[in-house]
Order: sequence, then C-alpha cells, then structure tokens
Amino acid sequence: MTNEIERALHELKLPGMACCWASLEETHRLDKITLRDGMHLMMQNERDTRQNNRIQRLIKNANFRLKASVEELETDTTRGISAASVADLAAGSYISNGMTLIITGPAGTGKSYFACALGDRACRNGIKVLYFTMNMLIENLRLVHLEGRETNFFRKLNAHELLIIDDFGMVKLDGQIQHDFEQIIDDRYNRNALILASQLPISDWYNVFQSELIAEACLDRLVHKAIKYDLKGESLRKKY
Repeated sequence: MTNEIERALHELKLPGMACCWASLEETHRLDKITLRDGMHLMMQNERDTRQNNRIQRLIKNANFRLKASVEELETDTTRGISAASVADLAAGSYISNGMTLIITGPAGTGKSYFACALGDRACRNGIKVLYFTMNMLIENLRLVHLEGRETNFFRKLNAHELLIIDDFGMVKLDGQIQHDFEQIIDDRYNRNALILASQLPISDWYNVFQSELIAEACLDRLVHKAIKYDLKGESLRKKY
C-alpha cells in the first residue's frame, strides 16, 4: 500500500509529497503521527520542492558564466565592495526600481563574479535574469536578424527583470548592432534593471560606439542615475 501511495503521488506530479511519504515510511513515523500532521509535513515538503526547482530553473535559464554567490564575495572597501552595499543589493531594491548597476575595474578584480553573484541572488529571490557577455549578445543579435526573430528576441529581453551584460566595451559597436544596443537600453530605462560590467572606465565608453549620437543617447540613460562600483586591487586570479 505504501509503495502504491508513493507511486501515485509521483504520477500526480507531487514529488515533494512522495519524497516526504517515503521518508516517513523509512523512519517508521507513519503510524506515530496524525493525518493532519502528516498532511502538513507533506504539503510543506511539496511547497519547498517546487520552490527549489523553480530557483534552479531560473539559474539554469539565466546562463551565468560563473557559479557565484553573494555569500562568497570578497567584501573589502579597499577593493571597492563593502559588506553593507552588498547586503543592500542582495535585498533587490535596485531591481524593483528598474535601476542600472555599473561595475568597472581592471581584469581579474572580480567584476564578472560580482555580477553573477547578484544575478544568482536575484534568481533565488524569484527574479527572472538573463546573462550575456557582450560577444554573446552580439552573436545573438546577428542571428535573430538573419532569422527575422528580432522582435521576439527584444520581447524576451524585456520579459526578464534583470539583464546582465558582461565585458562591455571589449568590442566596438557599429552598424545595426549599436542601434540594437540603444533599443535594449531604451527599453529597460526606468523599467527593468540592468547590470553592466566593463574593464573600461566610464570615461572611455563613448569610443565603444561608432555613432556619437547613439553614444550620447545610451550613456545619458546608463550613467547618470546608475549605481557605480569601481573595483580595485591586484587580480584575484593570482590567488589560484
């Protein structure tokens, strides 16, 4: 009977309840708790299982380059990241307010890890996140234009509350790509959150664009109201 119940729970797509039932049976607790208490345990386990599965789907779909967490961030004011500011960002108000976060600094100072850690925390808070390096984003934009899917692609970006673009400035934006980037920035402005990570100081960002007009339009939306972090110090990669 107990095996049939466990199998039926799986068939009903209630894996959390099935796992709890199996655990109660293995620990010989089935005959020691009331029906009310047993149902409470099973429903709580099902709720926790679904929540964890949703978080794992969000993390997988975000496609982060690095596995990172805010708990493992090296917070040090001399490096440009304080524990207090990380705790504030982890709470996610910058996401609900549709703000832009800019992370700059030399290679190896932890920009990508910082961005991915914030993205991971957002996923764990139930937020839909997408991560791209600038090269990945450009490749996607070129492909969707070739296939005539650009409208759906921009709609997909807008459906995510947080967009992370890493390695900004490593490739010069010209032609249609700079227009696409301007649309992405315009679509998110004061609506959805954006994290940009770059080795280039903000003062050099104008040179990333072929068109000065597009550069001014993008940077006007990106820079003035952004939360900025300029990471410093020796490369963290030297530790490994």
